[in-house]
Amino acid sequence: MSAPVVRGRLLFGLVLASFVVAPSLHAGGSLPLRVVARVPLSGPAVRFDYTSFDPKTKRLWIAHMDAGELLAFDVVQRRIVKTIAVPGVHGVIAVPALGRVYASATDAREVLTLNSRTGAVLVRAPAGQYPDGLAYDPVERHVFVSDESGGIETVLNAAGRRMVTIPLGGEAGNVQYDSGSGRVLVDVQTLNQVAVIDPRTNRIVRRVHLTHCVHDHSLLVDSAHRLGFIACDGNATLLTLDLRTMHVTGTFKVGGSPDVLAFDSWLRRLYVSAESGVVGVFAENAGSVRRLGLAFLAPEAHSVAVDPATHFVYFPLQRGSAGRPELLIMRPT
Repeated sequence: MSAPVVRGRLLFGLVLASFVVAPSLHAGGSLPLRVVARVPLSGPAVRFDYTSFDPKTKRLWIAHMDAGELLAFDVVQRRIVKTIAVPGVHGVIAVPALGRVYASATDAREVLTLNSRTGAVLVRAPAGQYPDGLAYDPVERHVFVSDESGGIETVLNAAGRRMVTIPLGGEAGNVQYDSGSGRVLVDVQTLNQVAVIDPRTNRIVRRVHLTHCVHDHSLLVDSAHRLGFIACDGNATLLTLDLRTMHVTGTFKVGGSPDVLAFDSWLRRLYVSAESGVVGVFAENAGSVRRLGLAFLAPEAHSVAVDPATHFVYFPLQRGSAGRPELLIMRPT
């Protein structure tokens, strides 16, 4: 997400026993999650951003944005194994098939291509004014990079070299590849639209208007079940989108300023993390979702990742239980 906006602090929730049972401005219930571990992370107590899990190397790549560091966290040993300097790192995506990791060095206005095992920086490419989220198209073998304030998608080849830019007509939110249609979807957050890009021609072929959304920043797709998830940070709303018809099928309230989404494809569970520290957990069903829990987790718990093999859920926190950076590891109940 873009640079932090000053918001009112929410009260700390309570963690009773090993379950999360937390009060919230949005819900008074609990989350269907159990604490597994709290692992200290390096660096100052400043903002984290996106994460990406590499099932091949068993590494969780964590953008420690305001520290200017990309962390490679070994989920088996539960420790940091690499720390790479990436100025203002926002987005990160691991591509196991290529043995590569791509990260947006926002302060340098670049995208870095790294070796996923050594962490070596192989290529640096210009990526607009404010490179943020990324997506990978495995068919064309291209990386799409959202330039948030520049309002474009930058397209890189697999080697990390810039090929072309695609004007969106408004600020770029997150971007996803949909294997079911072979299209790339990108939020155009200042227009409350999703732009559909044909990656073979790198042209916008459709625009989907979101009538119940204010500022669609976050996006995730479940291609197998033809369902998209859109989080609107301007009105704290989650939308479900039928990827066949491109019609909205559901509207749900979530925590204030929702940011990062994560999806467990085996359990069909969606996690919505928000700047407010409120986390939502949803079960995917036929054409939409059902809310399982919505509660305050921790201050600024706005980033989340899932290991699809263990189903563990990871929340990088800039101030954990000891007031220092921490990776909160949880499992579903």
